[in-house]
Amino acid sequence: MSSIRLPAEWERQDGVLIAWPHAATDWADCLDRVEPVFIELARAICARETLLVATPEPERVKKRLAQAGIAPDRVRLAKVPTNDTWCRDFGPVTILRETGPQLLDFGFNAWGLKFAADLDNQVTRRLHRLGFFGDTPLSVQGLVLEGGSIETDGAGTLLTTSRCLLNPNRNPHLSRGEIEARLCSQLGIDRVHWLDHGWLAGDDTDAHIDTLARFAPNDTIVHIACDDPQDEHYADLATMAGELARLRTRSGAPYRLLPLPWPRAVYDRNRRLPASYANFLIINDAVLVPLYDDPADERALEVIAEAYPGREIIGIDARPLITQGGAIHCLTMQLPQGVLP
Repeated sequence: MSSIRLPAEWERQDGVLIAWPHAATDWADCLDRVEPVFIELARAICARETLLVATPEPERVKKRLAQAGIAPDRVRLAKVPTNDTWCRDFGPVTILRETGPQLLDFGFNAWGLKFAADLDNQVTRRLHRLGFFGDTPLSVQGLVLEGGSIETDGAGTLLTTSRCLLNPNRNPHLSRGEIEARLCSQLGIDRVHWLDHGWLAGDDTDAHIDTLARFAPNDTIVHIACDDPQDEHYADLATMAGELARLRTRSGAPYRLLPLPWPRAVYDRNRRLPASYANFLIINDAVLVPLYDDPADERALEVIAEAYPGREIIGIDARPLITQGGAIHCLTMQLPQGVLP
């Protein structure tokens, strides 16, 4: 047995890291629409755990949160410069050792050098130097890896996509076997389930797993499924569903698969946006689910409630978020119990 373990997202947390939008991010022309979404995320998180906010404008954010009636004792504001707000992919990945949690800071190159990331790639190290993680040790990793590209059941199994991890715009010098070996040694993984199918139009991440399929307790996988034969995603997602059906749990049984409904296509001018109900965030005693003002919203909430029994299921309007290609999970990084001082 490995002495390292990558915990599941549904395990107890100290808090959640987010990066607040500002005028130098891609949200510059729509801050009035996107900030209310961040406020609702903050409200739900602060009701249950600590919110750590990376922002170059802590006083402005403090004022916005106070205006929304969010208790200041649940918020920690860090003055840190950022390029953008996708903390899932540049925030710390936490592993658990026998001595306690350890933060891993993987390289972030903005999904294959698509955007500027010089500031985002330093956020975790800056937060650590400023003392926001207390005595929790930090290790900088020589691998380009985004948190949204990996899913774990907390028991040594990883779920990921070959379209992302094997893309030459990440780690072109490493083979599939070498990448898998590094995931196992650095994250305490002993089984990797690779999906070779599954994608979303408008997705900058090259098929992150957190928009496609997510682990849930009791050997369950929640996944997107397209029921429209005329949709461009139909054939590939059907093939992905077949891949998931062939996966086996440690006991040799198939996983319990819970398909999420397919929302209507969402467009920004002529560009299709990657709307996905799979991009939800699990926090203490609740799940925050992206909604799209769509007839399928209610069914999505029901499926996620079935996957995570005993948790409050909270819908968050993700329409402003999806204009930049992401949703709730992409914006956040959970900090497992023991990370925050």
